Amino acid sequence: MKSLPILNGSPIRSDLLSGLPACGSTVADRPLPMTAKEAKQRGWDEIDIVFVSGDAYVDHPSFAMAILGRVLEAAGFRVGIVSQPDWQNCEDWRRFGRPRLFYAISAGNMDSMINHYTAGRKVRNDDAYSPGGKIGTRPDRATLSYCHRAREAYKGVPVIAGGVEASLRRLAHYDYWGDNVRKSILMDSKADLVAFGMGEDAIVEIARRLDQGETVKDLRDMRGIAYVTGASETPPEDAITLPSFADVTADKVAFAEATRIIHNETNPLNARRLIQYHGNQAVVVNPPPLAITQESMDRIYGLPYTRKPHPLYREPIPAFEMIKNSVTIMRGCFGGCTFCSITAHQGRVIQSRSQKSILGELKELGADPKFKGTVSDIGGPTANMYQMQCSRPEVEAVCRRQSCVHPKVCKLLGTDHGPLIQLMRDSRDIPGVKKVLVASGIRMDLARLSPTYIKELAEHHVGGLLKVAPEHSDPGVLNYMRKPSGDDFEAFTEQFNKSSKKAGKKQYLVPYYIASHPGSDLDAMIDLAVFLKRNGYRPDQVQDFIPAPLDVATTMYYTGLDPFTKKPVFTARKLRDRKMQRALMQFFKPANYFEVRRALQETGRHDLIGDGCDCLIPSKPPKEALIQRRKNANAAVKGEYVHTIPNANKSKKRNKKQSRNTTSKGYRPERKETKRP
Repeated sequence: MKSLPILNGSPIRSDLLSGLPACGSTVADRPLPMTAKEAKQRGWDEIDIVFVSGDAYVDHPSFAMAILGRVLEAAGFRVGIVSQPDWQNCEDWRRFGRPRLFYAISAGNMDSMINHYTAGRKVRNDDAYSPGGKIGTRPDRATLSYCHRAREAYKGVPVIAGGVEASLRRLAHYDYWGDNVRKSILMDSKADLVAFGMGEDAIVEIARRLDQGETVKDLRDMRGIAYVTGASETPPEDAITLPSFADVTADKVAFAEATRIIHNETNPLNARRLIQYHGNQAVVVNPPPLAITQESMDRIYGLPYTRKPHPLYREPIPAFEMIKNSVTIMRGCFGGCTFCSITAHQGRVIQSRSQKSILGELKELGADPKFKGTVSDIGGPTANMYQMQCSRPEVEAVCRRQSCVHPKVCKLLGTDHGPLIQLMRDSRDIPGVKKVLVASGIRMDLARLSPTYIKELAEHHVGGLLKVAPEHSDPGVLNYMRKPSGDDFEAFTEQFNKSSKKAGKKQYLVPYYIASHPGSDLDAMIDLAVFLKRNGYRPDQVQDFIPAPLDVATTMYYTGLDPFTKKPVFTARKLRDRKMQRALMQFFKPANYFEVRRALQETGRHDLIGDGCDCLIPSKPPKEALIQRRKNANAAVKGEYVHTIPNANKSKKRNKKQSRNTTSKGYRPERKETKRP
């Protein structure tokens, strides 16, 4: 086993992307090939790497498939795209013939289970990453199916899994949809390697080393790589051993301890290898990839993308329509929110593009005749972390802090908004660009440190409504989330409203909140509902907490413990409790009347039922609430039962497909019918 390169106690930045040819921000004349015919038109007789993804192929730098494909193309490799294949057989995997180097497998920009199902475990009505928003274009746990089909298509071709789904499932993890602990995705998918994180450096290194004749086993020394040892192999000795799969399955305290160790080993400057035994095999996870340089960021986003979906598509792709006029300026997040996977996937180190690179992309947009003049978003995972970093690299190299801003902003964190403010000002001077909006999440505790930033934002970069995410009002819940206190939201609101008024604009904040997060009980949600009423907020959308794999909050949900203190944490696990919490955030809707009343009665808050200033609901149910309850009651008993004798006359009128009266269990890979009944 080779050791990772170390220099003076800190890993060396390999930054393979610096070897790519310099690129200005230019528009490509054609996308990467999706068919053998397109490959032949390029003069290719074989493909080096075949990408298989659960998403529609959009050649835009907001989509991982486009970035990784173009990075490999720039490095001199021939890449073919297999998008949303038919997983019932392996014919689509044979579309380009046998790949010369490897299959690159991804479920898409989202975990396939989150893509398919709501927090209530109901099938979603649409898929934003599919043409026309249609569901049924990928299987549950897509990475598993795609890897298996790759193995079946051509024996001996290396299979490399990556993307969000593989990254967050690289070790034993709690699966919300099965309500159980699942093995590492390496065990179930039989992939040779999992490349976790964003992957540009890793995929170029994998391609180059395989091209030079190395084997998949030779790649086990790479950063950002996870693999499984054989039963007779000896795992590396320079690693931390996590509680085994058997231990975390049987003991929730062991599961919480594994989570603590995993998240303490996320700083790439000091992270150590991890080992987790699954029976007589060991899953080995190498330290995460190092942050890429600004030069590499510029090269990645300056590659020649068409910035459009592949021309084979005839229907719009909702995710593309939403981001087609947005510009990414940075990646990564040092917030460390316990319910968010961004830090685990993109890293905590902020990686920013240069202002020259960003303004170049804006100029391209402005010169496009089809561009209407409005940039929908200029940001990233957060809107205001651009070029922020630790001011003491020697401290950063040994730091294991989970968040740079919680419980308070670290005094060593550089929080200067100056570069971002200058970028915002320069963006307004681009020919053809009339408006540059900020739609990404704003970290309000950071924004408060720069009144000038809030002033610029309110005067020039808000289109009437600004989305913000205070997430909750209860201090205890916010602490479990690693979010700033409610005081930050109120202070930010005051500053924003003041700046908007001074600019002569009527602008409003649209706050987002989460229901049923660990630590949030009915009392906390009732207090939040009262807060919303007092401040005149009526959320149109409500976000239910979804336990995503690897997140700290997911461990709290599953184990009922804070993994760092092992202290008990309340979690709303029953569906009835989750429904009440969700309803409380939209207490003003008649359809939620009876759920809200039940919550108030169970907690003894009868003072909030009636006509008082703080009352959430009236004492008598409105007519709409009664109508909705009747509809719900009818829906609950609707359907056919085993003792029902079918009516011969009615059966003739049924469609040959599924009856509308047949109850649906949601989307499953084996279902031939992909539409909801």
